[in-house]
Amino acid sequence: MTSSSGASRRQVLAVAAAAATAPLLAGAPAEAKPKQPKTWDLTILGTSDTHGNVYNWDYYKDAEFDDSKHNDVGVAKLATLVNQIRAERKGRATLVLDAGDTIQGTPLATYYAKQEPITSTGETHPMARAMNILKYDAVTLGNHEFNYGLPLLATWIEQLGFPALAANALNAKTGKPAFLPYVIKEVKLGGHGAPKLRVGILGLTNPGVAIWDKGNVEGRLVFADMVATAAKWVPEMRRRGADLVVISAHGGDSGTSSYGPELPNENPTALIAEQVPGIDAILFGHAHNEVPEKFVTNLTTGERVLTSEPSKWGQRLTRMDFTLTREKGRWTVTAKSATTLNTNTVVEDPAVLAAVRGQHTKTVEYVNRVVAQSSVELSAAESRYKDTPILDFINHVQTEVVTEALAGGEYAGLPVLSIAAPFSRTAVFPQGDVRIRDVAGLYVYDNTLEAVVLTGAEVKAYLEYSAKYFVTLPAGAPVNPETISDPAVPDYNYDVFSGVDYDIDIAKPVGQRITRLVLAGTDTPVAADARFVVAVNNYRRSGGGNFPGIVKPQVYNAQQEIRQLLIDWAQAKGVIDPADFFVPNWKLVRDGVPVF
Repeated sequence: MTSSSGASRRQVLAVAAAAATAPLLAGAPAEAKPKQPKTWDLTILGTSDTHGNVYNWDYYKDAEFDDSKHNDVGVAKLATLVNQIRAERKGRATLVLDAGDTIQGTPLATYYAKQEPITSTGETHPMARAMNILKYDAVTLGNHEFNYGLPLLATWIEQLGFPALAANALNAKTGKPAFLPYVIKEVKLGGHGAPKLRVGILGLTNPGVAIWDKGNVEGRLVFADMVATAAKWVPEMRRRGADLVVISAHGGDSGTSSYGPELPNENPTALIAEQVPGIDAILFGHAHNEVPEKFVTNLTTGERVLTSEPSKWGQRLTRMDFTLTREKGRWTVTAKSATTLNTNTVVEDPAVLAAVRGQHTKTVEYVNRVVAQSSVELSAAESRYKDTPILDFINHVQTEVVTEALAGGEYAGLPVLSIAAPFSRTAVFPQGDVRIRDVAGLYVYDNTLEAVVLTGAEVKAYLEYSAKYFVTLPAGAPVNPETISDPAVPDYNYDVFSGVDYDIDIAKPVGQRITRLVLAGTDTPVAADARFVVAVNNYRRSGGGNFPGIVKPQVYNAQQEIRQLLIDWAQAKGVIDPADFFVPNWKLVRDGVPVF
């Protein structure tokens, strides 16, 4: 009985199961699958920190650009990659964005800001010519866009065939955006009858402009927090119909700042992704890093925000790919990814080269112009560990400019010291003709000159911090100039002072190395409460390298590029003679005995 009733029960269940499934299977083959929703795709290409590079050219070496990793540079290379991807996608939606720092960084860019400024000539800036050929959809203003003043920036923006964005740059008087905060681009996704997608693009510039370009923006612009600005505008863009929201941000993702807490965060990209709901992706720049793809989880929604940074100078192109579905009038991103493409894999785009050829040629002619005669060859090869005339040349010019600027004022009675770093190990002023590119090759950064007041105690603390550059070498140990420095400390974060005499004892531990610090040409120790004006570049003064005591209000800041000051001095003198500026005032020692 038991067996029979069990069989009956199984039969009943089987019949019930068949009845339940019959309506689902009626008229359909057994292997049918649920209908997959239709998908569309969008590609966003991103550049950043192109810094005035159009041609793959090193203006300081007067040769094609090359580095130890065989990177190439320039918008002409980027254009080739962009055009390849557009062709590959055959008309499907492709946007091209830039995250800022565009019009500064090469002699080409400097020439059309300083030698033949576009504000005076009406000439189209080379970076406008190049970028217009690429047909960018939007560019974000970087901090270096403000280097040459607001009139030149405004002229450049007018020359662009696409919008320039900076939502957090506000008019100081009205508090309203001084530039376009965002755009919403309606794009066709390709294919017959395909729906349109509305892509919101928000631009955020760097709050550090308020420090770095104070002379150009004070009283005119204020720079709001990038996170708070995103939190304000992202929901507004969504309200106005943006189906996808992308931020183009000129700030890195480290969450740290090179300056103190007086300004909003300098590198908040990851914080924006974490704290502001509704963002699909962030293209970012400023830090000059290559970040092919990084996801950051939003703390409110749990959504993963796609972020990418395409290195610097046009060496890389970011490619972001999005897969989307549409249901009941709403778009959903079902997949997203990013990568970076190397521009050394392609040739330069001929249309971009042709558009900028005349300006490039003029710049090459300019940098090869002879500005002075050098009485002897001056080399930077030993500047890291020996007091050299070529580094004293920088300090002499900086001291002279600041001394003249402060004459007759509140600080005129204070001694002027100067700081310079050995930026280049290869710079040389040849005996005889010295060209602009020789001077520019000594000072390879577009830093501007500033000055602050330091006490004797602060000068000593600064020198102690700088002296950590050297490894500890006990007396008697062999000294190899190639290995004398700590590989963790870059050359540009080691500074040499002029205006005081000092010894660095590399046999002693870090923090106890300045064994002699006296007033110039004397044996009088520098008093802790003595006061000095110190000439310094804007990078260091704003916190670059994290040196102690230097981040303080400037007593001089005329926004003059140090490189140009060196060129102007050489041109005015006509002769570069170490007798005019070389004052040996520091040396490396061990137990008081000179190392060299």
